[in-house]
Amino acid sequence: MHDRAVAHVKSPPAGTLAGVSLDIWRRLAIAGALAVALAVPFAAKNFFIFQMTLAIIYAIAILGLNLLTGFNGQFSLGHSAFYALGAYTAAIMMEHGGLGYYWTLPAAGMVCFVAGFLFGLPALRLEGIYLALATFALAVAMPQILKSTPLEPWTGGVQGIVIIKPDAPFGLPLNSDQWLYFLSLAVALVLYACAVNLVGSRTGRAMIAIRDHPIAASAMGINVSLYKSLTFGVSALYTGVAGALGAVAISFVAPDSFTFVLAIGLFVGLVVGGVGSIPGTLFGGLFVLFVPNIAEHISKGLAGAAYGVILMLIIYAMPSGAAGLCRLIIGKFVRHGR
Repeated sequence: MHDRAVAHVKSPPAGTLAGVSLDIWRRLAIAGALAVALAVPFAAKNFFIFQMTLAIIYAIAILGLNLLTGFNGQFSLGHSAFYALGAYTAAIMMEHGGLGYYWTLPAAGMVCFVAGFLFGLPALRLEGIYLALATFALAVAMPQILKSTPLEPWTGGVQGIVIIKPDAPFGLPLNSDQWLYFLSLAVALVLYACAVNLVGSRTGRAMIAIRDHPIAASAMGINVSLYKSLTFGVSALYTGVAGALGAVAISFVAPDSFTFVLAIGLFVGLVVGGVGSIPGTLFGGLFVLFVPNIAEHISKGLAGAAYGVILMLIIYAMPSGAAGLCRLIIGKFVRHGR
């Protein structure tokens, strides 16, 4: 029943000339973006390299949110909690366990997967704004939990935990910022490849079927409850890995770094990049990092107002996100060239 059910959710055929051309353009765009990404650490200053590292990390977190919201239809305003959980897992393992930073990434991912799966089980009874409200409560509660007295010996309380920034291994001629940039880029490429394969698989088609019509998906034999909980876990895994990378890159974690503002930022990055678009999360990561800084440069006293105006202009100009705008431009270019 499951195989017959997911067989109904297929990608549209791409056998036309326009389809082939679009595929070629996508490959060229990916190759060009990768070439630029590899050249950035050797052509930019350390601070800009650090900023681009954070943009990649935010893009990973937004990708995890996109798997949940864009491809499975579950709304979350609490992914800052999973980001914090991944960051503190890495910090505690390095500070109290004496483990290398490279071991913290899979550990943070697994811890957040279990936490996301367990949170997703009771959340199955909630949908839409009610699920968003439950995740909102999680985001609000997490900083207070991290500050609590019973956990203070591990989390450092309000003072947080300081982490030593790692040097490049194997004697590579790279400074710490360059190495962490390449590490984050490598992790992002692996996770993006996994996300593409997941969405294109039968499991991914089942996720999309649940998003489009959960009742029909259940009638066709898809275990809706299991897939929703697993998707929540995978989404939290991606965000937890991003949190661990962020902790290593910034070399510091504190409860007030993971407030509800971060959750809103990730959700805004998802919308700006394009809901249901995997490449669009890269635009979302850049937006989350750079646009607040741009707004502050415009007016320090009215930074929030400037940020709101910029966001409104972007939403009006790109109602389907940056990915939708790119698809529109490339589609018109291909049709014009035929």
